[in-house]
Amino acid sequence: MLRIISILSFVILVSGVALWASGALDGISAWAADWQRQVQTSMARGLRALRAGEPGALIALLTICFSYGFFHAVGPGHGKVLIGGYSLASKATMWRMSLVALLSSLAQGLSAILLVFAGVLVLNLTRQQMVGLAEDWFADASYGAIALIGLYLLVRGARKLFRVSRGAAHSHDHDHAGHAHHHHDDPNFCHDCGHAHAPDLHAVEAAGGWRELAVLIAGVAIRPCTGALFLLVLTWQMGLVWQGILGVVAMALGTATVTIVTALAAVSLRGGLLAAVLNGGGSMATRAVPMLEIAAGALIVIVALGLLGLV
Repeated sequence: MLRIISILSFVILVSGVALWASGALDGISAWAADWQRQVQTSMARGLRALRAGEPGALIALLTICFSYGFFHAVGPGHGKVLIGGYSLASKATMWRMSLVALLSSLAQGLSAILLVFAGVLVLNLTRQQMVGLAEDWFADASYGAIALIGLYLLVRGARKLFRVSRGAAHSHDHDHAGHAHHHHDDPNFCHDCGHAHAPDLHAVEAAGGWRELAVLIAGVAIRPCTGALFLLVLTWQMGLVWQGILGVVAMALGTATVTIVTALAAVSLRGGLLAAVLNGGGSMATRAVPMLEIAAGALIVIVALGLLGLV
């Protein structure tokens, strides 16, 4: 049953990527964009109500901001691809990847706050100029960083696969003191000489250190959300600075709900696929991990290059 579930999950994943690449999901993107515009209109009304001191206006505004963040994340974006791809490629736990997804969304909100405060207080920029910076410079920097992360995963997976393949071949071809080795249940362990000739499953799996995860968070956070910029500039002009910051945090939490679900789905898919491979036994058990890493890295690179307009 686990094998069937894993195969079905993989088919669903591949089908989703194919639909995205072919543009068949444009309808969902248009729906999400339309909702974002409607929420922005509601946000402006909520700000006017908050400025007028209407009861419950702050709670209503935070709810609208949360909705904006959610619908913004449902549409096409780099955060989901990076978090999901890394979750599929790494041995990170659900808890760790959920935390990374949350922190990356909050960090993206923080970058918007820093840009607006620096733009208003230091550089005297208009809202259009700040949005231009976010879209023309920070967005490309973020996509470039994400492409490099994907390339890193792809190369790391390829190196692991090369070591596993070379070690497996060596374990069958070498001999010690004139005795030949025979095939065993574990292709990575030699019962005659008493040591492993190829990396085992534990050796090829990588959990991802906090330094690596910090780079992941930074790759998402470089590009601030334009909706957050819109809100912060308006609240600054209306003298509602702290309310604007709270609204950005609510947006980030709305975005995080989608990225966390993406991370959890990717970690579950990885676990199911590896469990199915391990049940089958053989050398595929150690080859499956780097193959997943290569596939996830390649997907991240392709999507990042697409966002940069290079493919």
